Amino acid sequence: MLAISFLDTLIIVVYVSAVVYLGVRLGAGEKNLAGYLLGGRDLPWWAVLGSIVATETSTATFLSVPGIAFAAGGDLRFLQLAIGFIVGRILVSIVLLPLYFRGELFTAYEVLDKRFGGATKQAASLLFLVTRNLGDGLRLFLTAIVLEKVAGVNLPICIVAIGVVTIVYTLIGGMRAVVWNDCIQFVVYIAGGVAAIFLIAGALDGGWGELSDFASAEGKLRLFDFSFDATITFTFWAGLIGGATLTLGTHGTDQMMVQRYLCTRGPREASLALVASGVVVFLQFALFLFVGVALACFYARVEPGVTFDRNDEVFATFIVDAMPTGLVGLTLAAAFAAAMSTLSSSLNSSAASAVNDLYKPLCKKDVEADQLIRASKWMTAFFGVVQMIVGIAASYVSRSVVGEALAIAGFSAGMLLGVFLLGVLTRRAGQVASVIGMVAGLVALLSVHVFTDVAWPWYAIIGASVTFTVGWLASLVTPPATNRWDDIEHAKD
Repeated sequence: MLAISFLDTLIIVVYVSAVVYLGVRLGAGEKNLAGYLLGGRDLPWWAVLGSIVATETSTATFLSVPGIAFAAGGDLRFLQLAIGFIVGRILVSIVLLPLYFRGELFTAYEVLDKRFGGATKQAASLLFLVTRNLGDGLRLFLTAIVLEKVAGVNLPICIVAIGVVTIVYTLIGGMRAVVWNDCIQFVVYIAGGVAAIFLIAGALDGGWGELSDFASAEGKLRLFDFSFDATITFTFWAGLIGGATLTLGTHGTDQMMVQRYLCTRGPREASLALVASGVVVFLQFALFLFVGVALACFYARVEPGVTFDRNDEVFATFIVDAMPTGLVGLTLAAAFAAAMSTLSSSLNSSAASAVNDLYKPLCKKDVEADQLIRASKWMTAFFGVVQMIVGIAASYVSRSVVGEALAIAGFSAGMLLGVFLLGVLTRRAGQVASVIGMVAGLVALLSVHVFTDVAWPWYAIIGASVTFTVGWLASLVTPPATNRWDDIEHAKD
């Protein structure tokens, strides 16, 4: 029995069908690998900006960020991370972005091949593939929970349904479909957040004034915490230093983001899209945090019909129980949009990394473009199935275990940043030293995660520092590098 009306269900079905149709239409003319994986390297910067923001916004963000501000003692301190995200993007555009436009590259890890060698590239690519598909398989699981609640369908069926739809339009449409669908989905989920705030304010007897008074009285508008306690997640220093370092890893070395820069018409447009996306993300987080503040005010006045076991459930409950018919469907479509934008980007970037970093080196140099496109499509489907399996497996473990796995999945940001900096800042470090550094970074992060209470925003800087330091020390006793960044020449047409 559906928990939502027929009209709301129809809206969701029409939206998802339109997404698939758009993917099919956009992918019809792609005849080469650059077109399929990079949108022909000719996408406008503002479309790439929208894709960057939508890609890092999953259903977990759509539902969890309001829960942060809704919680007892919750406020706006989460935005301190977004400040670090802006700083990190500026550093990426200055330090790392120019490297990706030296030659006709398809993945971030081809740069590591030029600097260190094939083994480092393949290790980095495998690390990306494992952590990306583990993390996004769990995001698929979290999205399916929403579908399960509103549709009354078994969770594994929900996981497969969302996974199959995302695979279809990503496989057929390629990167061009992913980017343009991301832009549409960005507009949809932002509209859902704005609609929720206006609806809540309208439902309060005192309207916006009552909401403002509640936020001030409850301390919900607190933004800064200058504490130096490393066990507190949301402090200014964790946000500025940890957030900037995390962004250097996620947006500077993660294939899912680097692939978007390579879709633009050049480094200037890529830099504009990247830096501007930081400002948009800040405003987006502010919007969803304010949704949480509004929800706290609403449920302080209106007794909820259920008990909230988790703060993540509050927004989903409000959507189903308190929104009018029609708006429920639009807002749930927004939740699925946030999920599909992340998952489709994950599948496309995973396929790009697997084909270019792992498959092509095993093939003859004159491999046909058609063969590479077919391989990319097979890899898209393969990773889609992997994520569905991870999502189904997650349904049999506790939610706390899922949270642990999501934290571990983010380890790659620090480790990959460390090995990139090892190549940029040192001359002697070679392939053996880089691999040793990566292994040391993984061991250090696992130890910190298991044996300490250090907050997760510090993980990236710990991983990067250990990877770089151990790699540099290892370079003193291992074979020196045969190449350096400044030896990498621009590819000739």
